[in-house]
Amino acid sequence: MRDKNSVGNILRVATGVCLVCAVIVSTAAVTLRPFQEENRATFRQLNVLQAAGLYEPGIDIARAFERIERRIVDFESGGYVDPPGGFDPVRAVRDPAWSQALTDDPAGIGRRPHYGEVFLARDDDGALERVILPVHAYGLWSTMYAFLALEADLRTVSGISFFEHAETPGLGGEIENPRWQEHWVGKKVRDERGQVRFRVDRGPTPPGANDADYRVDGLSGATITSRGVESMVQFWLGEQGYGSYLVRLENRLANTEGM
Repeated sequence: MRDKNSVGNILRVATGVCLVCAVIVSTAAVTLRPFQEENRATFRQLNVLQAAGLYEPGIDIARAFERIERRIVDFESGGYVDPPGGFDPVRAVRDPAWSQALTDDPAGIGRRPHYGEVFLARDDDGALERVILPVHAYGLWSTMYAFLALEADLRTVSGISFFEHAETPGLGGEIENPRWQEHWVGKKVRDERGQVRFRVDRGPTPPGANDADYRVDGLSGATITSRGVESMVQFWLGEQGYGSYLVRLENRLANTEGM
């Protein structure tokens, strides 16, 4: 009679349990992957809508997102492109064929893809209302990801939505606080010449500052996070980011009634 407590029998049982668990986990991962990808896409759409000021609790996110047009931009030329096989920004930044290492890297992101997403919100007549840009930079502990929305003048902030980070709760983590994000609305990020002048102060913006329109209050006790947010805006709206695109779009809007 086989000894149930023998080492061999214990190993056989453990191996069998491991195989069954592995099959269950693998099956669940494969089965749930489409739902996970759908939820991830919905989450991104939600944050784009929030940044653009188009989200209201209870709305159908997919239907609301139908008024948003997604385009891919070549950072070098500033023009729209249609990469063969589509464009995945997460995979692109990790692939040397789709991205480049940065030597001048104030945002602390290491690599920048050759292309980037932009989201265009239009009114019922098709005129451009807002441009929403995905932006990210390193803070104190983590890479902070956000969507920054600009009005059709391409200089005024209509909203921002931070959707992923690991900054210190109650300090740098306040970047996701709606009350702080509300301070961004109406602020200027670029002047009439296209220069990026946006700043995050090291505390409250001084009353009566001449350039107050370009400044938001810093986060108390989170100097490094605040500095990362400032670098994020300056990098992605500058020459290495969407700068060429914004200039090109600005000229096009100035010469036409719309896009």
